[in-house]
Amino acid sequence: MQSFTSSQIDQIPDPAHPDQMATGLERWLEAAEQAGQKEAAELALVKPGFRRLMECVFGGSPYLTRIATRDIEFTTSLASSDPETAFSELLTEITAGAEVPDQKALSKRLRLVKRRASLLIAMADLAGLWPLHQVTSALSDLAEASLEACVQFVIQDLISRKRLEISLDEMPAAAAGYVLLGMGKFGATELNYSSDIDLIALYDPEKLRPTDPDRLRQDMVRATQTIVTLMEERTGEGFVFRTDLRLRPDPSVTPIAVTVSAAMDYYESVGQNWERAAMIKARPVAGDRALGGEFLRHIKPFIWRKHLDFAAVADIHSIKRQINAHRGGSEIAMEGHNIKLGRGGIREIEFYVQTQQLIWGGRLRALRPRRTLDGLMALLEHDQISHQAQIDLTACYTFLRTLEHRLQMINDEQTQKLPTSPEALDALGIFMGFQSPEDFRENLLNTLLTVEKHYAALFEDEPDLGAGGTLVFTGAEDDVETIRTLTEMGFTEPSHIIGRVKIWHHGRYRSTRSERSRQILTELIPSLLRAFSGTINPDQAFARFDAFLSELPSGVQIFSLLLSNPKILGLVAEIMGNAPRLADWMTRRPILLDGVISDQPGFEQATPNEMVISLGENLSQAADFQDVLDAVRRWANDRRFQIGLRILQTAIDGERAGPVLSLVAETALCGLVPAVEKEFSQNHGIFDEPGSTDSGFAVLAFGKLGGREQAPMSDLDLVFIYRTPPDVSESDGNKPLGPMVYYSRFCQRLMTAITVQTPEGTLYEVDARLRPNGRDGPLGTQFDSFATYYDKDAWTWEFMALTRARVVYGPDGLSRDLTQQIETILRRERDPDKLVVDVDDMRQRIMKQHPGDEPFAIKYRRGGLLDIEFIAQYLQLGHAAGGADILSANTETALDKLMFAGYLDPSIGGDLKASLTLWRNLQAVIRLTAADGFDAEAAPDGQRDLLARVGNLPDFGALQEQVDAMAKIAYRHYQTLVEEPAAEFREAKSDKPD
Repeated sequence: MQSFTSSQIDQIPDPAHPDQMATGLERWLEAAEQAGQKEAAELALVKPGFRRLMECVFGGSPYLTRIATRDIEFTTSLASSDPETAFSELLTEITAGAEVPDQKALSKRLRLVKRRASLLIAMADLAGLWPLHQVTSALSDLAEASLEACVQFVIQDLISRKRLEISLDEMPAAAAGYVLLGMGKFGATELNYSSDIDLIALYDPEKLRPTDPDRLRQDMVRATQTIVTLMEERTGEGFVFRTDLRLRPDPSVTPIAVTVSAAMDYYESVGQNWERAAMIKARPVAGDRALGGEFLRHIKPFIWRKHLDFAAVADIHSIKRQINAHRGGSEIAMEGHNIKLGRGGIREIEFYVQTQQLIWGGRLRALRPRRTLDGLMALLEHDQISHQAQIDLTACYTFLRTLEHRLQMINDEQTQKLPTSPEALDALGIFMGFQSPEDFRENLLNTLLTVEKHYAALFEDEPDLGAGGTLVFTGAEDDVETIRTLTEMGFTEPSHIIGRVKIWHHGRYRSTRSERSRQILTELIPSLLRAFSGTINPDQAFARFDAFLSELPSGVQIFSLLLSNPKILGLVAEIMGNAPRLADWMTRRPILLDGVISDQPGFEQATPNEMVISLGENLSQAADFQDVLDAVRRWANDRRFQIGLRILQTAIDGERAGPVLSLVAETALCGLVPAVEKEFSQNHGIFDEPGSTDSGFAVLAFGKLGGREQAPMSDLDLVFIYRTPPDVSESDGNKPLGPMVYYSRFCQRLMTAITVQTPEGTLYEVDARLRPNGRDGPLGTQFDSFATYYDKDAWTWEFMALTRARVVYGPDGLSRDLTQQIETILRRERDPDKLVVDVDDMRQRIMKQHPGDEPFAIKYRRGGLLDIEFIAQYLQLGHAAGGADILSANTETALDKLMFAGYLDPSIGGDLKASLTLWRNLQAVIRLTAADGFDAEAAPDGQRDLLARVGNLPDFGALQEQVDAMAKIAYRHYQTLVEEPAAEFREAKSDKPD
């Protein structure tokens, strides 16, 4: 055996930092003198190989220097021993530590051994005595022995506290029913110098024989936590190994120790291909190894499949193709490069081997070795890779892993990133044994490019899934490059995105439970994220899609459709990101996606009769009143969704959508009111007058519904009118009521039926404040009282609102009389001065409450919708007494009639109509895309572009200019027609003496 003193001096790297070397050597000798080891230290340094090795340590690694200085006796002993024997003795010390019943003593012993082993292994590496596989094996053996001591300790502790009925004399911890599986590099005995150790903790309740089975889970979790503490808690003695238990089944919902049966069920039902890749390297490393071996044999069919269909092969490839393979010879920056995750790094070699093992290992047992280099050789021997690929990748892997160790030795940091400064990178090259920085850089670059070349060739026929960057959603940790890619795409919570995607992969939704759906979803995710990144709020778009996914009954068909049809994918992304209300509807009703797919053109041309027939078909399936409520909501919300989708696609504009949305609302009311009447009459009866249509109940619509100008998400302004037969004083039911009480309760029941939340959502919000006497008046208004109120008590603003009133439900006679009564009221003579002042006063009061300061405050800004509506209402009230046909609930129609009758200058009317059209179109899109209001400054490009398209302008800047210009024109007309005449009258009135 070779000793440290017999090593070839020219194999040992030069000191990377000569000044640091001199200081370290001086402090080491001072520490030796203080420890009474000066003579031993000086004798050790006399040996050329050992002195050269210590100079390398002192000049290259502050971490190793601290260990050597702290433990002089052990360090000097290495000068006269071979590393194999010294390492074996250290492992024996760990075994002795297992017999120590005190946790604190065991913790101290483990840390002492770890510290000494770190120095020994590093020196054997630097001296060239141990090749790479021996270095990684020693690190793995150290971790394994440490864990075994911890397992022995926690099992003995459970027995001593009478938690388990087993005896270690009869059944040692090695067969007690608790096992730790080593995963990743630990499982493959390939640990790096400062590696975490990936573990899965499993236990078998039957073998453990708990005294209290109900507490066993808690006990095993605590035992595992104790092992983690023993391994990774930082004390004055340092730590042993950082541990990571996130490779266990579904780590976000499972405890850190899992029963063997639960783990088996998981892998057999929803285990993923990346977990198959992880299991390639799994092995029992501590505890009941027989139990661990039995578990791995049981899930062998999950890991090694004899038959893989094309989709499974594609999914395996997609594990790594999600990392964007930059093909070609573009530059790789040296400083700061990640030699594990970056281009041409260690991860690419590992995946190169693992993906081929997953594809072919089910049929060829020889392709199942855990170690990466053994896997490369096996692939060569079975003609799965070329001889040149095996030679190149073996050399590259050895170089990169050695570089990784040197990098981590410096300060015991778990890092794979090269130094960012050229000087530090040059020093690392010296620590690697290179004589010149140029040789090191050239070798490093060639290595990275060689790995990149072979890796890219492996996947050259596969499309890139990286969306222009790294997108990896496998493993327990958030991939750093993936976080960067998602951030660059516009996501503000990349870790949340990664976590939700992992939930999809774990099959927690019905839509992702099948393996096939998860395979397709893996291919789809990058395109999906790219589509979301172009929406108004990518994070909200993703969240809404996640909610949508959670409601889907199955996923294969929809995922396949989205994957094969980018146009539909883009539209779904636009709904999720740009139309919050549409997204909510589609989440509640995934079947609405059919409307996206079929894109039903022409729906907006449906006739009233076609609407009634359509709703009737839905209501015919209703078994009870609750079914009616759901059916009406489902029908109306589906149509509103389809119309909103057409607006979003700019297939129709807000002006064309208004009448259709109004017809939907009117049809829904006409379907719902009779059902409420029927349900209410079961207890209270009706006011019956056979054959008469003059009595009954009517719904009067005001505002946007009255004017057939509904916008997306508009509420309903409704007033309820009733008239009873003259000789009937109460209803004819089992619980008869007088008219006022009857209709008050009935109207409240109707309001609830319209507004209540059911599983199908709400139908509409209702505002009934326009009824006579507003909030103080009864919900239902008697017909004669309605007329009397407008004769005696109504304010000018109520007459203005009445210009937009329209009967949308009621018996023919009552509807006819109500319509005539409204026209009679509107055609009364009015004092023109009082009218203009009242109109302007009302506008100013509204402005105090809603200033409309924002440019896109479409309704309230000066020159906006309200100013134009007030002009139309003012002119109708002012001139209707003349008898001309100028009355219309629709603002645009009223403007046309006023121009035709000569009461509005055509040039002014044309300006107002042009503004009205723009405001309606913009309002429709803003209602769909801005749930919390539109902020022109903060709005993303996607929303700005959509609004510009709606305004038929080239860009958002041009739209802003157009909005301002048209608002100024409309406001100027308001000033001319209303504001200035009102001001003149106020002034004239104030000049008159009392």
